[in-house]
Amino acid sequence: MPKSLALGNGKIFVGLDSRAQVRDFYYPHIGLENHLGSSHVHRIGVFVNGRMSWFDDAAWQIAIECENNEFAGTTKAVNNDIGVEVELHDIVYNEQNIFLRQIIVHNKEKYKREIKVFLGQEFQISESRRGDTGYYDPHTHTIIHYKSRRVFLVNAASLKERFDDYSIGIFQIEGKEGSFRDAEDGVLTKNPIEHGSVDSILCMTLHVEGENSSTFHYWVCAGKSTDEVHTLNAHVVLKSPQYLMKTAGDYWNAWVNKQGFTFHGLSDGAVTLFKKSLFYIRAHTDEEGGILASGDSDMLYHGRDTYGYVWPRDGAFTAIALDRSGYATVAHKFYAFCRDVITKDGYFMHKYLPNKAIGSSWHPWIWNDKPELPIQEDETSLVLYALKKHYDKTRDLEFIEELYNPLIKLSANFLVAFKDKKTGLSHPSYDMWEERYGITTFSCSVKYAALMAAGALARVLGKSDDETLYVNAAVELREAILKHLYNYERKMFYRMISTKENDREYDATLDMSSIYGIYAFGILPADDKRVTDSIETIEKHLALQQGTIGGVPRYEHDAYYDEDHDGIPNAWFITTLWLVKYYIVRAKKESDLDIVRNWLDWCVKHTLSAGILSEQLHPLSGTQISAAPLVWSHAEYVTAVIDYLEKLEELGVCNACVPKL
Repeated sequence: MPKSLALGNGKIFVGLDSRAQVRDFYYPHIGLENHLGSSHVHRIGVFVNGRMSWFDDAAWQIAIECENNEFAGTTKAVNNDIGVEVELHDIVYNEQNIFLRQIIVHNKEKYKREIKVFLGQEFQISESRRGDTGYYDPHTHTIIHYKSRRVFLVNAASLKERFDDYSIGIFQIEGKEGSFRDAEDGVLTKNPIEHGSVDSILCMTLHVEGENSSTFHYWVCAGKSTDEVHTLNAHVVLKSPQYLMKTAGDYWNAWVNKQGFTFHGLSDGAVTLFKKSLFYIRAHTDEEGGILASGDSDMLYHGRDTYGYVWPRDGAFTAIALDRSGYATVAHKFYAFCRDVITKDGYFMHKYLPNKAIGSSWHPWIWNDKPELPIQEDETSLVLYALKKHYDKTRDLEFIEELYNPLIKLSANFLVAFKDKKTGLSHPSYDMWEERYGITTFSCSVKYAALMAAGALARVLGKSDDETLYVNAAVELREAILKHLYNYERKMFYRMISTKENDREYDATLDMSSIYGIYAFGILPADDKRVTDSIETIEKHLALQQGTIGGVPRYEHDAYYDEDHDGIPNAWFITTLWLVKYYIVRAKKESDLDIVRNWLDWCVKHTLSAGILSEQLHPLSGTQISAAPLVWSHAEYVTAVIDYLEKLEELGVCNACVPKL
């Protein structure tokens, strides 16, 4: 299921499902390792009047929100059958690897009752069920889970009381479902230790007056040794969980509001989504520079994997959003990451793990019985393009000098050589949607922009020979794009050219990435007739029409996650926002931006309650589909809002809609 809330601090990432249960817990990297796994869960249950009710029971009405100016979650869970309301406030401490929950239990009955709250942990440490150990530590009155250099400490306490019951058990082996079954009579066995596939559960017993409430805190500390997590726990106890939650909230409030955008003309919902998008982007950014596509472990890609990888493409789009919104120091680490992972021949592989190892792939090393690189050329190009944008914002000449030989020149030289000699276009590679092999309009377009960017950076450093090489190659490529890739019959740019032996097959499928590549990366201005005709074709034949939710699919007949098999492709936030950006570019007066504001509100309408954007939307119901949150969706939203604000400045509507960073 899509995640309803995602929290993180660059080293740990916590993902909550729609029942406010923890489903993902990544450490020590964002995206590696996940110590739960898709089938495991940290449960919450309430025992009152001799009856247990877990949060996954349908009797609980649960609503999850993300605070507007604090990177924190608020959950309200009401169960009228048992007369209890539970309020959760969740945050990841920004300075240390601590996940904190404030739990407020409301007794809705008029008489005093004993209410027990059970909190269960199903760790699968280092993504393996073997060799875990869990034990109760009587010296610190905590629960410890560990394996090798991964240790987790669990604790709960109120101002006056500590958790009063516990048990350590095994789950999903030897016929055992899990220790949560031990809790269903309201009493735990206090089993002190287990090994193998280990879970644990603790209980806070509250005595709550009628129509009153009681509060306690729960926290999980992550570290590489028992000494480290005990030190973190001592810090929580000394400072108090209330204090740590407040200081973390204050930090995130200052972080998200530091730039002072005016947001002229935007709805409150659109502004809130902008800020939440920045939070979710930051949650997916690892301290060592990797930007995770999504921390949602439940969305299996091709049924075999998750989105828990660093795609250079997604990362580049996201780094641009970070730079443009004032967080260049975060983006800086991504480019250093790229320097460290690029191959010696100057290209990026399909995707990477956050620890800089190569990720899994479905791109073969052979095509038509000939060896071919298993790459998407656009990924290499996009990093170069984005790096130039980074320099434009930061003017960090020393950083560009540092990256020039190992990243900029290396990749630019590869792009120059990676050429189809017959057409002057790019050599075939896999398309940006990771499905087809050929020469695509999008890859060629972004390659042009990348070579122009490399030329500009070479000029800054006084490397005139390199500048000439890259700019000339870019000019030749642009000429080839306009010569070979425009389809006059459909009034749209071709999606791609497939090559087999000496044959060339032109793919005229309408694909939003094709026309976006043309106007976004400088092949043609947005008012060129070939662009305007292409957009008209997209709006008429690809965009979802009346009777649907609206929006723009990736391409015609897209069957990826077509749950109904009805032939109507899903809307994507990314491609819809690409069309929005076209409207922004073409605007001549403020009223021309009404359609932009409407589309931004459309995005708001289709978020989850905590402001999460997924990859796709069902074309009829609007239900979120595939990975959620998808960082790329949030990045496109952020840059669309900034494009809108910059256009207002250009039109003279406001003098400082976008602060000078």
